[in-house]
Amino acid sequence: MNDEVVKAKQRFSIIGNSPALTAAIERAVKVAPIDLSVLVTGESGSGKEFFPKIIHAFGARKHKKYIAVNCGAIPEGTIDSELFGHEKGAFTGAINTRKGYFEEADGGTIFLDEVAELPLTTQARLLRVLETGEFLKVGSSEVQKTDIRIVAATNVDLVKAVAKGKFREDLYYRLSTVVINVPNLHDRGDDIVLLARKFAADFSEKYLTAPITFAEDAKRAMQLYRWPGNVRQLKNIIEQMALFEAGNEISRRMLIEALPLDHSASTSLVACGHEVSYETEREMLLKLVYSLKTEVEELRKRVDAGVATSSRYPSHSATQSLIKYEGNAEAREVEDVVAVPTLEESERDAVAAALRRNAGNKKKAAEQLNISQRTLYRKIHEFGLDLDEGADNETSVS
Repeated sequence: MNDEVVKAKQRFSIIGNSPALTAAIERAVKVAPIDLSVLVTGESGSGKEFFPKIIHAFGARKHKKYIAVNCGAIPEGTIDSELFGHEKGAFTGAINTRKGYFEEADGGTIFLDEVAELPLTTQARLLRVLETGEFLKVGSSEVQKTDIRIVAATNVDLVKAVAKGKFREDLYYRLSTVVINVPNLHDRGDDIVLLARKFAADFSEKYLTAPITFAEDAKRAMQLYRWPGNVRQLKNIIEQMALFEAGNEISRRMLIEALPLDHSASTSLVACGHEVSYETEREMLLKLVYSLKTEVEELRKRVDAGVATSSRYPSHSATQSLIKYEGNAEAREVEDVVAVPTLEESERDAVAAALRRNAGNKKKAAEQLNISQRTLYRKIHEFGLDLDEGADNETSVS
């Protein structure tokens, strides 16, 4: 990590050390002195707004104006007036001549957030500014010049928007001279816990409340959850817990209860609008399987040593009767493992065991396995399990 990246993180209070975040900041610092248009992409709430500030602060225009414009928050009927200004009498309510952002920011930088929300007519005007530096005020025929740098941001796939005719292809290529991809919070690993601690400490300091701490299982849950709202959602959840659980240690259960209801079934559940991925849930199943294997090995060693531990022996059909009970508690015989279970067998046994422990209650079984009910139903169907006896007949899938 070079010195300028460190300075940028310190100046704008950016928390995190993930390679993807560091690479994005490094890219912003590197392009800052070169007067090119930049497109910042990333999900909503991921922190895209920091990157145009870095580009402006580390560039040659740092002593000029920096104006941020949320294109999605300005009505379509007034967006041209806001950006390019208007003449007196240009439309009803235009009682005075007004400068637009492009005139106000002459010599500086304009950040166009949610640029995909611009109407097609405004996109044409913006393209002219990018190509020639010229624009017309609304209601005027006099061409004006401006010298600005444009940094745009979007959480929309502009390539798809171009294909659907919702965004001009020529404007896309003009804006995306340099592209900076901001990583999602879920992909930032240990940064999630660092941010949670920072938000908790800031809340405690600001409102003079007893600080909260995080148990290890809560930290793991934070890293597994998809965080559809990214950093913004994490901050809201942590502040909520910092208020209502002041002075307490936050457990995994407390964290899950603080999450939106639609996402509380599993810490790895994907948010609405995203394609479901089962990689995290598969990883958790594997960890459970390996844990069971470790218990079996430990049990075998203890029985070899003459220690009776039958009450802790987990049901595991793939070990093919690892322990055989004959007669009373004193007459037990340990057999060698005759086959190494396959991954599929191990997963099947883990799912079947959870269902048996919970009398067929699929919601509770999914919680114990740390997977979503959707994944549990898929596994039941995939393995051909018939364990509906005693079930709670719950069929809803989050």
